[in-house]
Amino acid sequence: MTPSALAVVVPAHDEERRISACLRSLRVAAAHVAPLPVVIVVAADACTDATASLAARGGARVLETRCRNVGAARAAGIRHALELSAVAGPDVWLAMTDADSTVPAAWLAHQIAWARRKYDAVLGTIRLAPDTAGPLLVARHDAEYFRTRRLGKSGRAWEHPHVHGANLGVSAAAYCRVGGFAPLPTGEDRDLAARLFATGHRIARTDQHPVRTSARLHGRAPGGLADLLAHLQPGAPDPPAAPDSARGRFLPLSRP
Repeated sequence: MTPSALAVVVPAHDEERRISACLRSLRVAAAHVAPLPVVIVVAADACTDATASLAARGGARVLETRCRNVGAARAAGIRHALELSAVAGPDVWLAMTDADSTVPAAWLAHQIAWARRKYDAVLGTIRLAPDTAGPLLVARHDAEYFRTRRLGKSGRAWEHPHVHGANLGVSAAAYCRVGGFAPLPTGEDRDLAARLFATGHRIARTDQHPVRTSARLHGRAPGGLADLLAHLQPGAPDPPAAPDSARGRFLPLSRP
């Protein structure tokens, strides 16, 4: 598939402190794929702060929702993005990130490269933003996050098991075939990836373009990264499930 247009969708709930940095990084990434058209949609979900106005000022198309649910907000944002992208043709590529994250300059270019290699979806990785996390928290997080990565020069790229809504891409055709994001309060990203996997779509797992995400300890979605990071703090009780920054967000490394 050679995308005819790209749509970037960002769900946001009370993210006035971080949305501007997110959008600045997305504008740089969009410039790297010019002249392909890129529409950026922020789904401002049940916001009580200046998120929506800052997003509009930052060049995004803003859809205000009252879902109070990240899965439903992502789905609404994608519906809106596809309506805006309809004139660009059927081969639209959907890229997802989060409002507390910043993407690298080549982020969209890398996703397009995977799409041209006939992959239906791209699962990327994350790093904790250094200005939001101390070295001990980063070390504890990374010890679990990278435990499946081979040490040394194995000659093979790390096909990681993680799924993050902060770093995910999918063709609009594949997204629609599997029914899109479910209205889940958390884990909506893993649920979508699992359905893509189960229906035989080609999925690239890459660590080539990690997204920087906030290491805050009080997140917007229950059971997400913030909850895990809170459990990694010194003296915190063990998490209720096996610890990982993508806890509950794994995808099998090979088809059974």
